[in-house]
Amino acid sequence: MSRRVPIESQRVDAPLTQSATFLTLTVKDNPDAIQTVRSTISGIDDLAKNVSIRDLGSQFACTVGIGSDIWDRLTRLPRPAELHPFQEIKGAKHTAISTPGDLLFHIRSERRDICFEFERQLIDLLGDAVTLVDQTVGFRYFDVRDLLGFVDGTANPVGPSVHNAVLVAEEDASFIGGSYIVVQKYVHDLSQWKNLPVEKQEAIIGRTKWENIELDDADSGQQSHKSLATIEENGEEHEILRDNMPFGSPSSGEFGTYFIGYTRRLWVVEKMLERMFVGDPPGLHDLLLDFSSPLTGVTFFAPSASVLASLGDD
Repeated sequence: MSRRVPIESQRVDAPLTQSATFLTLTVKDNPDAIQTVRSTISGIDDLAKNVSIRDLGSQFACTVGIGSDIWDRLTRLPRPAELHPFQEIKGAKHTAISTPGDLLFHIRSERRDICFEFERQLIDLLGDAVTLVDQTVGFRYFDVRDLLGFVDGTANPVGPSVHNAVLVAEEDASFIGGSYIVVQKYVHDLSQWKNLPVEKQEAIIGRTKWENIELDDADSGQQSHKSLATIEENGEEHEILRDNMPFGSPSSGEFGTYFIGYTRRLWVVEKMLERMFVGDPPGLHDLLLDFSSPLTGVTFFAPSASVLASLGDD
């Protein structure tokens, strides 16, 4: 009897850390570049061990996501069932834009220097095979708050429900243990946000600012960010895992949130964004978007660690 080899997922459920680096890259369109990238990402575990051994308590993890446009050339595998480029969502007032991205590296550690060293060695290996699209360094802000002052990630699944929410299962047998990833880099107009009374801020978010208690929506029909970002089907809520991080520089006037959502079902995040940007009902968009603007929008698929390692096989 043949022995079934267990499928090992990437560490998409790694705990939120003090520091994170988000790298979005495109791959040069030539065979040498493809081979360099394939070799590098298939050996990502070895690179991770080489860096994380310097401090085993640093909670280091790196998740690799592969974009739709590069998937066929890079992997030589069938496509995950829902994988396609990020679809622009245009509302009456705000637009969720779509931007380039072939590779995502979500690098996490309790120590900023560990993230830095991993990124340095990674870029050395990739060399001129890639072009940088975006590099964002995030940090934990006090008690897991965003720069708007609210606790972020309260709706995340916990315990056994995490894997059910984020890992592909029997519905796509070739990619069990993988996860879809959507990223958006938002910048905030903090000066305008601070001019709002706390009660109005709370109504927009859907939670109290200090105690993080959930609030009911207004009778007017305008739904809060919390409600618009909640997706239910047949009475069941479909959760996603958010590993959002604040980023910014007070001296340059940049304040933002890097949204990164891991999900078993890509359509759940797409529906969430549609509700935010178009509104539910249409026209009643997420009022948070009046103060937060997306600069990027990219979709990736994080194959299982087993599939990722196999990309280096001839």
